[in-house]
Amino acid sequence: MSLGIVRLQNAVFYAHHGVMQEEHRIGGRYEVDVAMELDFEAAAKADDLSKTVDYERVYADIKQVITGNNFFLIERLAYVIAHQILDRESIICSVDVVVRKANPPVGGPCDCAEAQCKAIR
Repeated sequence: MSLGIVRLQNAVFYAHHGVMQEEHRIGGRYEVDVAMELDFEAAAKADDLSKTVDYERVYADIKQVITGNNFFLIERLAYVIAHQILDRESIICSVDVVVRKANPPVGGPCDCAEAQCKAIR
């Protein structure tokens, strides 16, 4: 067995999430990092996409969750993304999802707020 990690870093989306009604109306920038742990020995030996995680499909799933829903919390976004990936990608042992919300309404300068969820099979 050769455990490895396949990552998508800083996938960027415009979506409408937040506790304040204005955030739902105006929307904002969200960034997502995903680290998927899996045994990729078979894929590496055979150089075969069907034996590993298809990160184009994972990206599409992330996009659907972020742009197809309106949640109050980035914690919810991270949780839903993590569990959807784990449910749909049977080869994955665990997935670690980080969601960043740019310029959160915290009453002062702040680059981003961040929530992280790790889901394990």
